[in-house]
Amino acid sequence: GLEIKIAKTKLMSINPSRHTRGSIQALHIGNKVVEKVEKFVYLGSIISKDGDAKDDVRNRIRLANAAFGSLRHVWTSPRLSRRLKLKIFNSNVKPVLLYACETWKVTKALTQRIQVFVNKCLRAICGIYYPQTIRNTELYAMTKQQIIADEVGKRKWNWIGHTLRKDHTDIARQAIFWNVQGNRTRGRRRITWRTTVEREAEQQNKKLQEIAALAQNRVRFKCFVDALRFIVE
Repeated sequence: GLEIKIAKTKLMSINPSRHTRGSIQALHIGNKVVEKVEKFVYLGSIISKDGDAKDDVRNRIRLANAAFGSLRHVWTSPRLSRRLKLKIFNSNVKPVLLYACETWKVTKALTQRIQVFVNKCLRAICGIYYPQTIRNTELYAMTKQQIIADEVGKRKWNWIGHTLRKDHTDIARQAIFWNVQGNRTRGRRRITWRTTVEREAEQQNKKLQEIAALAQNRVRFKCFVDALRFIVE
């Protein structure tokens, strides 16, 4: 009953300032104390207190590697065409790898780790092993694959468009526009997922409110997304 629900409930403070880090009070429900954690799994994604995606990306690569390995007989089969193998890769491995990537705060290091894994998979599918070599640009052209940074960026913006078309009372839609109250700590502004969204929108001189209106027209919004250059810090 209630005890089981409390055991599953966790307390985590995301990006606490150095002033509040040690002053966060324990949360009590009845006579039980809710466990305080630094990360937890929610709907298959690892949420970290620093808002970083590195733990989730590491886990995604591990799961995708297992999915790719379980289909080894497919990649090595001489009876299956490369085109069919790539379709299987796109439908059975990539969804595992990029699950929930729309909300990742991607960095160059994380993007590089994902791209290295994808390149390794594509080379195996194409039967290209050391000491054979191929330029990455040739590999992507041969397999008709997008660069991971662009694919993650487009998925992010497609999700934003879908969310902005929801009702104004929807929590996910409200979260996009939510602003933290209070004064920001001194120093360089922290790069967040929201920061990258705002910077990418500024490329076309758009604010979030303008994008919300633009998203109602799917064709115009797609043109907007296609023209973006995605920012990876």
